[in-house]
Amino acid sequence: MATQETPKVLLTGWFTFLHGEVTAGDELALRRVQEVLDRSGIPHETAWSPGFRPDAMSLEDARPERYSHLVFVCGPLHGPRVAELHERYAHCVRVAVGVSVVDPDDPAVRGFHHVLPRDAPGVRTSPDLAAAAPPLSPTPVVGVVLTHGQGEYGRRRRHDEAAGRITDWLAGLDCARLELDTRLARDDWRLCRTPAQLQSVFARLDVVVTDRLHGLVLALRAGVPALAVDPVAGGAKVTAQARAYRWPALIPVERLGAGELNRWWTWCLVSGRAAARRRRDAFREVPGDGDLGTALVAALRERPAVAPG
Repeated sequence: MATQETPKVLLTGWFTFLHGEVTAGDELALRRVQEVLDRSGIPHETAWSPGFRPDAMSLEDARPERYSHLVFVCGPLHGPRVAELHERYAHCVRVAVGVSVVDPDDPAVRGFHHVLPRDAPGVRTSPDLAAAAPPLSPTPVVGVVLTHGQGEYGRRRRHDEAAGRITDWLAGLDCARLELDTRLARDDWRLCRTPAQLQSVFARLDVVVTDRLHGLVLALRAGVPALAVDPVAGGAKVTAQARAYRWPALIPVERLGAGELNRWWTWCLVSGRAAARRRRDAFREVPGDGDLGTALVAALRERPAVAPG
């Protein structure tokens, strides 16, 4: 004889809708609710947007008869998509928690049996659920410094190919990615205005992934390991600088693939920090004979054999 399935709570939010926005705050609020229900022994399932988590259960998969309650978590409580939940799950007890109520008369609001807002007209503000979410394990913070320019290399340019392979690889990596540009500007708030500002960002990173010469240089100046890719076929200035610093984490574009990227990524996280700090400390010492500044002074002290003009 078939056993009757125990009714569950269905957890929903803006992260449920196909074209809904999924924010870090939404997911943290959801995790807090899941934690509370787990501790209380209340069975539950979560409906995710197939656009965000295609392998997870979606709203279409969540048959209404399986649930006794529906909970809507976080975000603004308004609009037709929220209101449609009341029709689809009409037999369920419907609760909204940690939400913002803009208009108490909105059908999306009035359709809930219980509304436990974080903020609403005439209601004392409550702390957002995301603040009390379970602790998270930190992930590496990665500065990404790429270029699509450098037309001077002509047919040897493989910059777009390199950037595509790098970004595809980064998208599947468990890390916090921060896109950076070494270009300075006075009229664009997204760019740093001084080298000191940019260097302050580099110093707070765990790894830099770059196909730019100065991405490599600035990372090592900050004592941060750089996973460098030379996007020019046959090697060019990125390769030359990596050799000058005896920096091993360099991948020629001809060998650029997930295997090489993963290998040097692991090296950067395990051994790269100590190696980068040694390079940083060497930079701060008095330059030797190989420093171009020293060579410049020597050149300027020479007198021309023939007077110009």
